[in-house]
Amino acid sequence: MLIRVTDIQDGGLTVDDPAAFGHAFADPSWRLDGLRLTLERDQADVLVRGEIRATVPQTCGRCLEAFPAAVRANVDLRVIPRPATGDSVELGADDLDVDFYAKDELDLAALVQTETALALPMKPLCRDACRGLCPVCGGNRNLVACACPPKAPDPRLAALSDVAARLRR
Repeated sequence: MLIRVTDIQDGGLTVDDPAAFGHAFADPSWRLDGLRLTLERDQADVLVRGEIRATVPQTCGRCLEAFPAAVRANVDLRVIPRPATGDSVELGADDLDVDFYAKDELDLAALVQTETALALPMKPLCRDACRGLCPVCGGNRNLVACACPPKAPDPRLAALSDVAARLRR
């Protein structure tokens, strides 16, 4: 969805129809559930604020099961014209919430995809109480009660266990 920056009126522009994006994401398994973005011009810059809600398939970092993750991305972004210097632009610490547009066109679909990807957790969990995989047999502890004996500690770390025992006293 391309928005011409010069077409944004003084009162701003609100985008809240996910159907207007068609396939908003490059990955067809990602689904845009809803969004409400407000675009306001500040001279040549565009301020984009709002929220994006999406469902993204993920793999649990503990049990390796696939699950649909509900993603909520809060957007607070300044989009500025791409400088004439090309792609090599140095950003400062205050520029972490800055993006670029070119030829008076703001690509909202790319913005939605980027902000959604940035909102994904670094270590996704199917649920907070996920028990993970058994280190001995590899079984999913969420599905089966594992009766494996505890794995023997690494003998190379025995000196550290002695130190830990002394510290507990």
